Amino acid sequence: MSFKIRMAFLAAMTAGILSATAIGASAQCGRASWYALTSRTASGERMNPAAMTAAHRTLPLGSKVRVTNQKNGKSLVVRINDRGPFIKGRILDLSKGAAQRLGFISAGHAKVCFDRLR
Repeated sequence: MSFKIRMAFLAAMTAGILSATAIGASAQCGRASWYALTSRTASGERMNPAAMTAAHRTLPLGSKVRVTNQKNGKSLVVRINDRGPFIKGRILDLSKGAAQRLGFISAGHAKVCFDRLR
């Protein structure tokens, strides 16, 4: 995507012109946070803070989703391997590595949209 198109896209998102349907028909949007434990996840694997993984309350474990930070337009694909978040108003808990690539480590949470890929 060219710089001009990307900037227009980000400006439209910020202004609220683009909705979840413009991002994807099945997109879910809300707040995401991050965590960096090393305990076992709901899938049985040990949590790897550097991995591109996330927790979601109901998506099947192993699902892949494309997550987009609405503030800066950065996106990546993560695998759902845990359950959560357990804080009201949050839709995803991302690994620290995923949050770092999306650019919201210092903020602790961000407004995101995600689409299930499989």
